[in-house]
Amino acid sequence: MQRQAIALSRQLPDMTYLRALWISALALAFVLVQALAATARPESLAPLAEQISPSVVNITTSTVVAGRTGPQGIVPEGSPFEDFFREFQDRNNDGQGQRPRRSSALGSGFVISEDGYVVTNNHVIEGADEILIEFYPGEGQPAEQLKAEVIGTDPNTDIALLKVEADQPLQFVPFGDSDLARVGDWVVAMGNPLGQGFSVSAGIVSARNRALSGTYDDYIQTDAAINRGNSGGPLFNMDGEVIGVNTAILSPNGGSIGIGFSMASNVVTRVVDQLQEFGETRRGWLGVRIQDVTDDIAEAIGLEKVAGALVTSVPEGPAMDAGMEDGDVILSFAGVDVEDTRGLVRQVGNSPVGETVRVVVYRDGETVTLRVTLGRREEAEGAVPAVATAPDEPEEPVTKEVLGLTLSSLTDELREQLGAAEDQDGLAVTDVDETSEAFEKGLRAGDIITEARQQKVTSIADFETRLEEVKDAGRKSLLLLVRRAGDPRFVALGVGE
Repeated sequence: MQRQAIALSRQLPDMTYLRALWISALALAFVLVQALAATARPESLAPLAEQISPSVVNITTSTVVAGRTGPQGIVPEGSPFEDFFREFQDRNNDGQGQRPRRSSALGSGFVISEDGYVVTNNHVIEGADEILIEFYPGEGQPAEQLKAEVIGTDPNTDIALLKVEADQPLQFVPFGDSDLARVGDWVVAMGNPLGQGFSVSAGIVSARNRALSGTYDDYIQTDAAINRGNSGGPLFNMDGEVIGVNTAILSPNGGSIGIGFSMASNVVTRVVDQLQEFGETRRGWLGVRIQDVTDDIAEAIGLEKVAGALVTSVPEGPAMDAGMEDGDVILSFAGVDVEDTRGLVRQVGNSPVGETVRVVVYRDGETVTLRVTLGRREEAEGAVPAVATAPDEPEEPVTKEVLGLTLSSLTDELREQLGAAEDQDGLAVTDVDETSEAFEKGLRAGDIITEARQQKVTSIADFETRLEEVKDAGRKSLLLLVRRAGDPRFVALGVGE
């Protein structure tokens, strides 16, 4: 027994040592894996550049510009120096100053099919008389420039689809899923910056879902160098897939400062598919005017969650046919929750024309489900407004100050002064206290209040009644529907104690 105990006591230090050594090895391996993951990137982008460059093209456009007939932009019209500068221009142009001249511009693009479809920006080819495509000078590519035909354009997303005829199948690049791009992912931009020819730049995804100025904006922000001439070129992920079309930069000097924007590929592919099939875009149209729901608006109408799109106006169209009303809050469209107006506009635009969808709205404290058959936005935007009906009998003006607003009942004279329709009802805002909440929230003299507490108001008495109803209900805000130059929006004003 004693010998066994001695033997066991000799083994214990060895086992403890081996266990400690094993744990240390695991810890070291974990640290190495973490370090490798943190620095995981290709040693060189050359293999990727060689793979994708044959599909990237330079685009040269040519446009005939009318000659100037005088010294525009040099001196003011009617200036005593006008004749002097006109003679100076004529001498320098040898009498050719009024002749049309040809102007050229440069851009980029990329091939998306072996039969010659090319994607670029609309602003690259807009107004061009001639479009020439120059391919990367690589194996299997055309050695000379090819003329391109415009298949279709979409100014809303700044995308254009071109077509060239080549003697052999062209190398092309596939689109990737831009929704999978993460902030911090490596990306590569290719194109023709500042007319210098084929060029590659690398960076990361700096941000996603950026909106600039368009209705359907969904931009990927990147610090990969993008300059003039890169417009229309592709933004690649590390798999060689196009996840964006380089479109714009933010810069005080016109050069890259590391803030570039590429239209997301998931937007581009839908546009390209429609341009390829129809030669034009065909977006769904709901037929409403909307605004975002704010905290005070949600409180004023009893909405628990600050989300959805508040309907400010329902003109004649699909939504009106389905029974949608002013003041409805659209909570869900085609089974997808609506977070804000931007998301709803994009979802409706991406829906097929003629499709019948379920739209859930919040109305008077309850949810209502409507079935809306979508129209086509492009047709609706060209529609002629309905003719106004005959005006009501004129009213005697009544004025009162309330909630920082000086309100007056509408008369024919006021309607004419405010540019309102002859049948427009409501209360005119003739003055706003600059120290009031109403002024802070953007109400100004000349606005017309058509609803209070989601009910029409045609007199001061109507307005006061709505105000008392809000106070009696214990609410803190009164929701107003305000029109300015015909455009409606909701504003919630605090009613005080």
